[in-house]
Amino acid sequence: MYILDENIPESQRLLLRSWRIHIGQIGQEIGWRGMKDEEIIPLLHKSHNTTFFTRDIGFYRSKCCHSDYCLVVLDVGQYEVASFIRRFLKHPEFNTRAKRMGNVVLVTHTGLQVLQHHVAKEEKITWTTKLF
Repeated sequence: MYILDENIPESQRLLLRSWRIHIGQIGQEIGWRGMKDEEIIPLLHKSHNTTFFTRDIGFYRSKCCHSDYCLVVLDVGQYEVASFIRRFLKHPEFNTRAKRMGNVVLVTHTGLQVLQHHVAKEEKITWTTKLF
């Protein structure tokens, strides 16, 4: 399951759906409007094997790592979110649910920074594929 944070514009959710990426959004299909960050983590624990996408940089920390979900922080413009989500999901390191679980990933224009569950060192990965 893919979940978008409430801070991602509706236009980006609709674009993802037009690309046949089945996604729910906080305050729409999942949870409720105005959910606090500390309420989202327990929601992810209940929704096993979920990948959560947000623009909130506060989620990029090792204590957010958990084997039941993947947390992706998008440090890109608000109208670039859909393209970078698709790019992330096609990346060879993260193109399956099993490869994503347990990671907190920071997505930027230059690449990815990855915090892994039970791994002390941050990993940096450059984009290996073109945007489309």
